[in-house]
Amino acid sequence: MVRNSSEILDVIIIGAGSAGLSALREVKKRTERFILINDGYWGTTCARVGCMPSKVLIEAANAFHYHTKLDAFGIRGAEHLSVDITQVMQRVRKLRDDFVNSTLKTTEALANRTISGRARLLGPTQVFINNQILSAKKIIIATGSRPIVPPNWQTLGKALLTTDNLFEQEKLPSSLAVIGMGPIGVELAQALSRLGIRVTGFGSHKLVGGLSDPYVNQVAVTLLSQEFPLYLGEKADLALGSKDNRLSVNAGSTTIVAEGILAALGRRPNIDDLGLETLGVPLDQHGLPPVNLATLQIADLPVFLVGDANNFSPILHEAADEGHIAGLNATRENIFCFKRRVPLNIVFSDPCIATVGSRFKLLKDREIVIGEVHFDNQGRARAAQRNKGIIRVYATAKSGQLLGAEMCAPAGEHMAHLLALAIDQSLTVWDLLRMPYYHPVLEEGLRTALRSLAAQLPERNESDLATCGAFNADALD
Repeated sequence: MVRNSSEILDVIIIGAGSAGLSALREVKKRTERFILINDGYWGTTCARVGCMPSKVLIEAANAFHYHTKLDAFGIRGAEHLSVDITQVMQRVRKLRDDFVNSTLKTTEALANRTISGRARLLGPTQVFINNQILSAKKIIIATGSRPIVPPNWQTLGKALLTTDNLFEQEKLPSSLAVIGMGPIGVELAQALSRLGIRVTGFGSHKLVGGLSDPYVNQVAVTLLSQEFPLYLGEKADLALGSKDNRLSVNAGSTTIVAEGILAALGRRPNIDDLGLETLGVPLDQHGLPPVNLATLQIADLPVFLVGDANNFSPILHEAADEGHIAGLNATRENIFCFKRRVPLNIVFSDPCIATVGSRFKLLKDREIVIGEVHFDNQGRARAAQRNKGIIRVYATAKSGQLLGAEMCAPAGEHMAHLLALAIDQSLTVWDLLRMPYYHPVLEEGLRTALRSLAAQLPERNESDLATCGAFNADALD
């Protein structure tokens, strides 16, 4: 029997992931008349199956991989080190559970203002959940996403891994084909390879890790290929052997055999049977309605679509921002338009892949100058046996204002943050060159890229410290 609640809530939040919890934080500051609905496990994608467990695995892989460099430092005996995969995976789950529990504290304190179950919209102000109809003035949809897995791959059974089940494994296959070389595929392929798994990477595109600059991409592909075989530009097809249950992976003229595959084809918004068609607005080819990214409002309706569910930028800090925006707008009479942050994407590979600001492919038709640096001979990088990678920085040709950068570089995650700050503040190349660069640090490499940019711009007065040039000595620049 369907029950229709007579209470009209201020806000219904559907989804208790990063975006939903961020929205919740703002909503509960302003009203107690809300309900938080969640389908499946409570605890964010990031903490449970995403950012955090993957980084625990990556740290273990990098810690072990460092033994391959020890001989260069004069440290002997590293060849006797080994990996206990069972212990590695136990630590991943232990820390993962700690991260998940920290997110659960937020929802456990809500008592009767949470509902577990699958929600479906009945219109812009009503939700059907567990045979009950709930009404609200505003609805926030934060249903998250899930790994993309082609239907015919479902027959692979235990041989099929995704981020949803990878971290639950007690042991790992001795060989894996990682299908998809986006951020997730690159990170996990390298980490698993460094832990001793025989990894082969496949990508249907020539670009990896979210890069669009062909020069940076070529460096990234070359470096990754030194660690595991990498086949790009051809779609991978799978076949399961009828006798030995071993997988055959075919891509163009390449065929390999593996014990399992890791599907890293990206993520799909969880909008199936959500009832978006009841909102009375057109849906695109992916079933998504029009969303104003400055307000997160669907058309002019009292409904907001946030986080991975809107398929804009499936990154935690973006999800948190979107939940914040929707939480505020859902509790206000007048809708706020927010300026979004400078785009920042980081892949925790080694060297780190990152894009910041405007990516190269968005600037190809603009009049820009490009500065670059290779880290092969950069002093601090050589001292640490990390001397590989590249940074390319883009600026306007007339004013030298920084626009963006792409990189595959040591400490890339930190240099990308520095550049994001500079771009947000509308700084020029000269502004950044006036900043102090301590010696010896990896950031001196970024300065080299900026100097190569400055050399293509109109000359400045010599009394400006931004014109202080290089020593042209690897030990000093």
